[in-house]
Amino acid sequence: MSKTFVWVTRGIYTFFGLVFVGVVAFKVFQPVQVLPRVRLGPGYWLLDQDGQRLTNEDMRGTVVLYSFLYTRCPGDCYGIVPTLQRIQAEGPRIMGDIPFAIVTITLDPEHDTPEVLKAYAQQVGAQPGLWYFATHPDPKRLKLIIGAGFGVWYEPQPDGSILFAPRYVLVDGWGIVRGDYKYRTLASTQERILRHLGVLVEEIQNSQGSARLAYEAAHFFLCYAP
Repeated sequence: MSKTFVWVTRGIYTFFGLVFVGVVAFKVFQPVQVLPRVRLGPGYWLLDQDGQRLTNEDMRGTVVLYSFLYTRCPGDCYGIVPTLQRIQAEGPRIMGDIPFAIVTITLDPEHDTPEVLKAYAQQVGAQPGLWYFATHPDPKRLKLIIGAGFGVWYEPQPDGSILFAPRYVLVDGWGIVRGDYKYRTLASTQERILRHLGVLVEEIQNSQGSARLAYEAAHFFLCYAP
C-alpha cells in the first residue's frame, strides 16, 4: 500500500469526520433557528370590510397573520380579540420595513356582511390597511376556504352561536404557511406569535448570499424556534 493512498484515505476520512461533527454541532447548538415551511397557503378571494375584493395575490410579498371569528362571538371571543389587538400594536415594530397585515375571516357570513364587519372593526380598534376583516358572498365557498384551505373546523349551532377552536395561521410573503397556532392559552399564543414574527424577520433579512446556506441547513436539520 503506497503512502499516497494512505494519505488520501486519511484525508477522506478526516473530511467526512469533520462534516459529521459539523452536522451534529449544527443540530445540537442550532446557531440559526427558523420557522417550518408547513405547506402552501390557500388561494382565495374575499370581500373586506369596505366591500373591496381581497385575494391571496393581493397579499403576495406581505407577511399575514390569519385569524377566524364571528362578530356575535361573546365577550372577547375566547381571547382572540385581545390577542390580535396586541399583535396589531407590536407586530409592525417587529416587522420594520417588511410588509405585515392581519386578516380576520368571519365564520358567520350570513350575518357578518361587509357593513357589519366594518362596524366591528371600528369597535375593536382595527387600523385600516393593517387589520382587515373579510367575508365571502357564498357561505359554502367560504367554508371551503376556511376548512380545506386553512384547516379550520367550525360548526354553527341552533342557538346562533358557532362552535370552533381559536386558531391563527402565519403565512409569509411567498404564500407559505410558517406557523399554525391552536389550543394555546392567551398569553402563550401572544408571546409565541410575536417571537415567531421576529424569527421570520431575521430569516428574511439575513438569508441572502452565503448566509442562505445556514438558513437552508436550519430547515434541513429542523432547527425550529419553539
